[in-house]
Amino acid sequence: METARLSFGLAAAVLVPMGLAWPGSRPWRTVLFTLAYGVYAAAPYADGQRPWVALAVAVLLSLGCVLWKHPAGMPEVGFTVTMPLMVGRLARTRRASVAVLVGAVFLALWAAGATVVPLMREAALSDEIAVFLSAALVSVFGGGALARSVTGPVRREILALPDSPERRAAVEFMSAGRAIGLLERGLLFAFLAAGQPEAAALVLAAKSLARVPTSEHGKHASEYFLIGTLASVIASLGMSMAARSAVGLPIL
Repeated sequence: METARLSFGLAAAVLVPMGLAWPGSRPWRTVLFTLAYGVYAAAPYADGQRPWVALAVAVLLSLGCVLWKHPAGMPEVGFTVTMPLMVGRLARTRRASVAVLVGAVFLALWAAGATVVPLMREAALSDEIAVFLSAALVSVFGGGALARSVTGPVRREILALPDSPERRAAVEFMSAGRAIGLLERGLLFAFLAAGQPEAAALVLAAKSLARVPTSEHGKHASEYFLIGTLASVIASLGMSMAARSAVGLPIL
């Protein structure tokens, strides 16, 4: 139970301020929340060393994110605070942010070394994990290449249209699709590889509700949407079936 309390508690301590966008707007509140909630999560196990090392990792992660969001220096808190890592030129503070985040990672690995190293070794040598990881990468990024290839003719037709509100709307619709496509293929592959095609269908339904082109985008945008979606489905379905078959599972 100690591991579960620390894991969930420290994850909340770091991720709640990020979800509230505090690193950019309320940097000091971000660090203080992470520290306060982290102490709450670690307090019942105060007699051990690792809980406090884990808390230090969470605070460093939070501080690193704040520094990245404020490359020109930290805002004042109402009184003068001299902290060399938080002042200076943009490049210097961004480097400090990277150094803090890297330090947090190494501190976490050092604290959990006895547990993490065997797990990492087992994961690195696992054929099943390698197959699914490789298939996921091919699905997400190779599927993106497939989608760009098959939607190329439609994209060229849209760009060749005379300037009009319809053309501008269609170009804007296309430009917003890359990140959505990556997420779509990742989720589709994950659900299909886990043997849950019903959940994969929900992903497509959610995308259709949130991103379906309207009449103002024109028929070319509808074609682009349909062809790109089908390409993503083909890539995710094909790679998930291949991966499941390779490790001896039913293809669906």
